[in-house]
Amino acid sequence: MRVLCAGDEFVGNNLLADAVRAEVPAEPEFAELSLPWPVEPFGPVGGVHEASGTEDQVIEALAGAEVAVTQMAPFTKKVFAAAPGLKLVSVCRGGPVNVDLPAATEAGVAVTYAPGRNATAAAEFAIGMILAAMRRISTSSAELLGGTWRGDYYAYPNAGLELEGTTVGLVGYGAIGSRVAKVLVAFGSKVLVADPYAQREQIAADGAELVELEDLLRRCSVVSLHARLTDETRHLINGERLALLPEGAVLVNSARGGLLDYAPLPGLLKSGRLGALALDVYDVEPPPADWALRDAPNVIATPHLAGASRQTAERAARIVAAEVGRYARGEQLANVANPDVLR
Repeated sequence: MRVLCAGDEFVGNNLLADAVRAEVPAEPEFAELSLPWPVEPFGPVGGVHEASGTEDQVIEALAGAEVAVTQMAPFTKKVFAAAPGLKLVSVCRGGPVNVDLPAATEAGVAVTYAPGRNATAAAEFAIGMILAAMRRISTSSAELLGGTWRGDYYAYPNAGLELEGTTVGLVGYGAIGSRVAKVLVAFGSKVLVADPYAQREQIAADGAELVELEDLLRRCSVVSLHARLTDETRHLINGERLALLPEGAVLVNSARGGLLDYAPLPGLLKSGRLGALALDVYDVEPPPADWALRDAPNVIATPHLAGASRQTAERAARIVAAEVGRYARGEQLANVANPDVLR
């Protein structure tokens, strides 16, 4: 079996190949393609989103391959048309947004993905962002290193909030949001959840409460976003809904940039209507040089790092390799994004 490892600077070809070797009894024949992400940002390629590299690079590397394992390589209609021997693409991401699923199904190629691969890393990062925003950890550090001692942050009107006793809202309750909730409950927070697909009983068992989104926004001093980005959730948090937040609320987005309408944010921060903003994702990545939030107060901004732990990369490689092992043994695949191809 010939396997293409299309790795990058995060989930490297060595991780992918070693993980596949551990799952496949007979030593596969490997081909490799090294992609430049994350040193170079991902973007749309040939009709798919968030991909790295070019279609022609993938086509050349796929020659004779039956299986491909990747995180960012673009698998488009053009790629599938040029690789008639390809049977499986295993993507080590929470969703295969770099794959044209209808084209894969038409070509008879199963596409798998890796749900939960970065859930621990992203949940821990979100908690860190919440704490940093509530207690001005990042902003006061930057000011001190820049030569300004902000003793006035100890003044009562400027002092931060504790998690214990604070009502925190989570928009989305999947693998990441549910982990965040459990940590917040352990801190002593009252946790509200808005997610139309979540199970009320499970949320209650975790110590949280399921409510409607508008109710959550009105009641929470801190709101953290953890929903998937779909047509339904794009700009879910818009100007109208931001206006529902209590005065001085903290907003955190480490999920997807498209969940949030960024246009109202600079004005809300400058007026104090929004107390602090912590972002790891953006509507445009990286943000442009004239990005309005660069001059807004109380902003924490990190370069899409929530899932960037070594364990995430290792876990992702193991998950995709396990699918390759199932395929090699003729077993049912676990996480198929286009199940119609199996019928």
